[in-house]
Amino acid sequence: MTAENTKVIGFHYTLKNDAGEVLDSSEGHDPMLYLAGSGQILPALDLVMQPLAVGEKKSVSLTPKDGYGEVDPALKQNIKLGQFPPGTDVKPGLQFRAGSDPRSLMYRVINVLGEEVFIDGNHPLAGQALHFDIEITESREATEDELAHGHAHGPGGHHH
Repeated sequence: MTAENTKVIGFHYTLKNDAGEVLDSSEGHDPMLYLAGSGQILPALDLVMQPLAVGEKKSVSLTPKDGYGEVDPALKQNIKLGQFPPGTDVKPGLQFRAGSDPRSLMYRVINVLGEEVFIDGNHPLAGQALHFDIEITESREATEDELAHGHAHGPGGHHH
């Protein structure tokens, strides 16, 4: 971590797609906190936010490359229903990891037709341009605990 990556930044955001539909928002919630340069948020968004001051607002548009990547057709697969543990309610929207490693790819069930299950390991926002409206609510030096843990702590030093 470099010297300038010792800041904790808090922000409110609204994320929209090209059609202007709201995909995600912090409205009605506490601002999101992150440790600058830690990889907790999209690196391209992090770079834009680091120099901003508290109270500043900015609109940021990211290409799929700077967002969640392009859609990789190799991550769309068909598997057999029998590959799921017995008793699993396999239906569209179910998410699961391919393997037990926490870094394993996360897959979503897209459709189930008889014994065929169509799955997709692409991020749900892959292939989409992302449009963020952000407002900086906090910008401060990280505590030693936050630097040691590699992430921001909420009010009173607690984990979110």
